[in-house]
Amino acid sequence: MKIQGFGLTDVGVVRAHNEDSFYVDNESALYIVCDGVGGRNAGEIASQMGVDIIRDQMTSARGKSDAFIGTFDDSFSETTNRLGSAVRLANQVVHEASRSKPNLQGMGSTVVAAAYEDGVLSLAHAGDSRAYLLRKDKLSQLTDDHSLVNEQLRKGLISEEEARLSEVKNVITRALGPDPKVNVELAEHEVQGGDAYLLCSDGLSNMVPDEMILSTLLNSDRIDRACLKLIEMAKDNGGTDNITAVIVHAEKSGIFSFFKKLSV
Repeated sequence: MKIQGFGLTDVGVVRAHNEDSFYVDNESALYIVCDGVGGRNAGEIASQMGVDIIRDQMTSARGKSDAFIGTFDDSFSETTNRLGSAVRLANQVVHEASRSKPNLQGMGSTVVAAAYEDGVLSLAHAGDSRAYLLRKDKLSQLTDDHSLVNEQLRKGLISEEEARLSEVKNVITRALGPDPKVNVELAEHEVQGGDAYLLCSDGLSNMVPDEMILSTLLNSDRIDRACLKLIEMAKDNGGTDNITAVIVHAEKSGIFSFFKKLSV
């Protein structure tokens, strides 16, 4: 089975500059979205560092056990563990840079990254950037936000409506950079032909309801147009943050049949 992805990012309506970064490589089947925090230009530096380090580590560490960072989890594949290791390395580098340079102090970045191999999509994430799965006519959120509001919601301290309107909904509890080590959440998903995966920053998920994401994906004929439509919808709904969308689609029966045309 083959997969193909496409991504776009936009500064949005309110922000002066874009602190999101993303990476799409269909040859290596690696896809990354990072959303920087830290103010000034530090956020965009953190997010780009995260993308660059994960990308480079996923390439250079293949088959090299001595390059692994953290604990190897036997319940996951080598690819998933390697992706988690790459995210941990990115955290170390961003953290050290933020401590060593006064103008970068306090910078950080969320991350959601996916790697495909042998019919399995590996996911690694920290923060509130998300991964969704569209399978047939159903949209499912695959990642759990590492945020203060989501922790309150899980504990039953607030309702979903209160979470949606919360003034602290952007406070994240995990990210690349703030601490010397980061607890990376890993997952694996068996890919089926026709599946579509969306990786996005919270500038999209906070602005576009899940039902509108679903409708957009179902009614798009190309993944580049779907990315563009999602970003336009986020901007139309306020565009208060930077917006990034990466869509990855798996072929079905030897062709990319979910969208009428997958070519970009």
